[in-house]
Amino acid sequence: MELLWQRPRRKTLVDWPEDVDTRLDVLVRAAAAAGEQTSRSQILAALVTATEVRPALIAQLLHSYRQMPADALDLDNARDDLPSVRSPGRTRGRK
Repeated sequence: MELLWQRPRRKTLVDWPEDVDTRLDVLVRAAAAAGEQTSRSQILAALVTATEVRPALIAQLLHSYRQMPADALDLDNARDDLPSVRSPGRTRGRK
């Protein structure tokens, strides 16, 4: 049986706030805390495939995101109770 996650790949450039990028790293660390070995791309793919294709839901998600205060992710992004995860490949530069 062919699995979706093993299908041909496509690189996608994502441009988003640094806090959101840090949140993605926190999600990878949370997966590691649950015993999963994963990557940023697999976390994103899981979130995309888990989201229902309902216009009203997508609009609601967008509205919630666009109304978040700048410090909305600060507590989760500062979590020190999750394991450190070193991703393979090049290290992304931080400003």
